[in-house]
Amino acid sequence: MKVDFLTQFTDLGLAEPILKALTDEGYITPTPIQAEAIPALMAGRDLLGTAQTGTGKTAAFTLPILDAIVKSKSRAQGKSCTVLILAPTRELALQIAESVKTYGRHVRPTLAVVMGGVKPGAQIRTMQRGVDVLIATPGRLMDHMQTGAINLGSVKTVILDEADQMMDLGFLPAIRRILAATPKERQTALLSATMPKAIRALAHDFLNQPVQISVAPVARPIEQITQSVQFLDRPQKLERLVRVLSVPEMTSGIVFTRTKRGADKVAQRLSKAGLAVDAIHGNKSQNQRQRALDAFKKGKTQILVATDIAARGIDIDGVSHVINFELPNVPESYVHRIGRTARAGNTGIAVAFCDEEEKPLLKDIERLIGYRLAVTNEDGVEQHPSKPFTEEARGPAPVKKSRPRGGRNRNRGPRPDGQGSASAGNGNASPKRFGKSKFKPAGGGKPGQSRTPRSTGDTRRSA
Repeated sequence: MKVDFLTQFTDLGLAEPILKALTDEGYITPTPIQAEAIPALMAGRDLLGTAQTGTGKTAAFTLPILDAIVKSKSRAQGKSCTVLILAPTRELALQIAESVKTYGRHVRPTLAVVMGGVKPGAQIRTMQRGVDVLIATPGRLMDHMQTGAINLGSVKTVILDEADQMMDLGFLPAIRRILAATPKERQTALLSATMPKAIRALAHDFLNQPVQISVAPVARPIEQITQSVQFLDRPQKLERLVRVLSVPEMTSGIVFTRTKRGADKVAQRLSKAGLAVDAIHGNKSQNQRQRALDAFKKGKTQILVATDIAARGIDIDGVSHVINFELPNVPESYVHRIGRTARAGNTGIAVAFCDEEEKPLLKDIERLIGYRLAVTNEDGVEQHPSKPFTEEARGPAPVKKSRPRGGRNRNRGPRPDGQGSASAGNGNASPKRFGKSKFKPAGGGKPGQSRTPRSTGDTRRSA
């Protein structure tokens, strides 16, 4: 099904309260995925959508949901919901909730957010009367379903956002059980930045003749991001990071690490350098993570250090820099990471640090995105421009230490006292080629007797 691109939100047939909220936010023209997805969802079709992060996927499903709520007279039963939105992380769930509140400010839908990291009591009380929209992470939703605090009997629409991330986190079995608990007569939309085979299999099992939308090449960073890589040794990374983040044009930055411990270590070093910094990762409580995000969004914190688990939940305009302090093990995660900058039509800068052990990871990333990253020095000056991807080795070759060649004639350094020829103490005497040895020559002879070394394969045996 091909949907013609429409020029303005007013052309999409959205309800007046929603158009008023869009005007309040200054939004006039839909993004490509919004222009295709909104009419399909408003027509009641299932949807399978692929689009890069930062392209407006959240509004693409939020606006039709709100439009349906405005035009519908029915409400969900107690402990249930009309719309179920599944998200992989707490941060993303809260971001989606913020979008529903923003675009629905003149609709005022009832809303619940169910996620881990907080006490369940308030979530249970909110769900007692039923809600229009339930936004949940799969794990906590399953907990409430098992205790009977939530049932999905009134669900009319299911949205799976960032489905590939939920797959990476091991949520696919839970998602299948959740979908099986919803009515068969429902509308389902699956949106993802990438579309691996397991996600397509999920779509095949639970979507009914979906409209398929793919905006821009899969897993290709948007063109507004200026990308580069800096080659350096691992011990140099912390000091280089301080230097990169201290430039005047760096207004706000996100630094990505692979581990929670690494995130804390980086945050401590940046704080010591006088930079306003905070860290978010899985070991932080939900309140700590939310306070850090709020401070970053308001500009009180200049730099946020994060792990991949929180990457897709950071939807903040105005991020000028993204630094990959450590390259991700999964190349698609690189695209998701740098997608935190250049949002809402802005430009951004993404810098990757790469040590010797990470070169295979860099090669996987460049193979995915289809080109070699530009190489810059510690001052950010380009040394080698970006070019199409090739399989040849990247970066400077490791320096190999010279090794002395084998054989009996190599310099072994000074002999210990008491060894060597009788003339060893005579500074004017010429040293002999071979000194006395406790080893017996291979071909016989007395100890200390010199023999002409073989041209090749010279060996000695212990007596």
